Amino acid sequence: MNQSIIVSEIKTALQELSIREKAEILKRFFKTGKGEYGEGDIFIGVTVPDQRTVAKEFYNKISLEELIELLSSKIHEHRLTALLLLVYKFEKTKDQSLRKKIVDFYLKHTKYINNWDLVDTSCYKILGRYCFENQDSNLLEKLSDSENMWEKRMAIVGTMYHIKKGQFELTKTFALKNLKHPHDLMHKANGWLLREMGNKNETELLDFLDLHYKEIPRTCLRYAIEKLDENLRQNYLKGHI
Repeated sequence: MNQSIIVSEIKTALQELSIREKAEILKRFFKTGKGEYGEGDIFIGVTVPDQRTVAKEFYNKISLEELIELLSSKIHEHRLTALLLLVYKFEKTKDQSLRKKIVDFYLKHTKYINNWDLVDTSCYKILGRYCFENQDSNLLEKLSDSENMWEKRMAIVGTMYHIKKGQFELTKTFALKNLKHPHDLMHKANGWLLREMGNKNETELLDFLDLHYKEIPRTCLRYAIEKLDENLRQNYLKGHI
């Protein structure tokens, strides 16, 4: 399949930005990633603000079908830019049928959204907002029950929109579902989720910790209490509460 003109222009714009970056930045970013990142990912050294600039310029010119070319790329910045394009498409339209189409597109291609940056850039603003505004948590609950760690991460990030609006039940449900997950990254994600809940309502967090302290992995606990008063933090870390 021939590459579309729009996709070619976006890739060229990103490549030109990477060339203009300083050499030390290129050295830091240009590598193949394993572990947290999808195996074989390539970094070309384009900063996220630069990718946002490109996304703002092109989001209204590219179709969802063309976005697949960027989203399936082995180059990390191509995939991240594709998700930024998708976020702008979602945020700039009031057409509910188009929003639903964007959400369906997102869910259909989760296999390409397989690292921390990609999930955090897109899920909160697309799935989280869509589920909250439509009072439908089924999409997030399905992801939370997935065996795929990154899909579980999507559910956690998605519920951040509910936290923003002061609703915590989904947050607590998802955290409890994944407390025993074997991967340390999931413990960090759960802790981050609980910490954000605590930033909105400290009493809600403390009540949750009091009920589930013995179940919570240490990594998760450290993230959850990161911004509490120091004496209170130490009491929880030492198991005094």
